[in-house]
Amino acid sequence: MSRQTPPASPRERLIFPLDVDSSSEALKFVDLLRDEVGVFKVGKQLFLHSGPEIIREIRKRGGEVFLDLKFHDIPRTVARASREATRLAVKMFTLHASGSTEMMRTTAQEVDQVCRREKLKRPIILAVTVLTSLGPEDLRRVGFRSGIESQVARLARLATDSGMDGVVASPLEVKRIRRECGIKPLLVTPGVRPRAEAWDDQKRVMTPLEAIKAGSDFLVIGRPIRDAKDPVAMARDIVADIEKGLAERRRK
Repeated sequence: MSRQTPPASPRERLIFPLDVDSSSEALKFVDLLRDEVGVFKVGKQLFLHSGPEIIREIRKRGGEVFLDLKFHDIPRTVARASREATRLAVKMFTLHASGSTEMMRTTAQEVDQVCRREKLKRPIILAVTVLTSLGPEDLRRVGFRSGIESQVARLARLATDSGMDGVVASPLEVKRIRRECGIKPLLVTPGVRPRAEAWDDQKRVMTPLEAIKAGSDFLVIGRPIRDAKDPVAMARDIVADIEKGLAERRRK
């Protein structure tokens, strides 16, 4: 398995979540933003409403898809679900790192096999570490005592060692992941907000410029674009910040 590489252009690094109530609303955003963002994220709400056909339709309209269903089950079940995600030609999909080594390794092997056998393009497999909606007290309630940053770093190392292409983590943990895992894992970061925007349900947040400078490869940004008076202009502003962050990162 060859290492997946970060996208070349700043625009390709921006992921827009289609967290809406219907296919028609989702496709309006695809038509509006397909030249402004790199990837459209399809999560549980839209997938359960519209099924696999929404992925086919987004791709038909020229969009790339991030299937964010966060698989977490016995290894064989997750591997088979991942095989079907691969057949849908998604650019990337997620599973939970807390499913541990066998689940992740079995999934990577299954995806590699189906890509070779059916001559498919290999998707980026991402392991979710700790959701950005969770704070320290949330982790303590479910029995984790080591703190958020340590838990994220532990899961990121496990995912990287288990054959995952990257991890999903808050931008606040990106520097530590880079320090402990190096350049190998692609880092996808939700919890990114333009400075003037409300944080809503996110607890661990940075601006786009800060997140890219810290080492993020992809940024997931939804509400600030979706709720803007001019979503296209907002997306372009964010891409400009990504470009600035990349330039500052290269100068280090």
